Amino acid sequence: MTITASQEQWIKLQIQQGGFANDSEYLRHLIRLDKERNRNFLQTKADIQDGYDSGVSVRVRTVNEIMEFALSRQADRKKKQV
Repeated sequence: MTITASQEQWIKLQIQQGGFANDSEYLRHLIRLDKERNRNFLQTKADIQDGYDSGVSVRVRTVNEIMEFALSRQADRKKKQV
């Protein structure tokens, strides 16, 4: 894999600061983060599609009610992932 000198310096800095034992460990960490970010993106995309597919709600709710429901749903999903 080819990286710039600046990128190599950054990796070495991360290792020196004690966060990682070596460059491979740091790269594995970045891959895990990227996979998690991608999972979150795909879930958000699916949630948006579900919203479009469900149509217009006949029940009138306040913004606070909608936010409370969304946060509760998000917490439930996180519990299932653990």
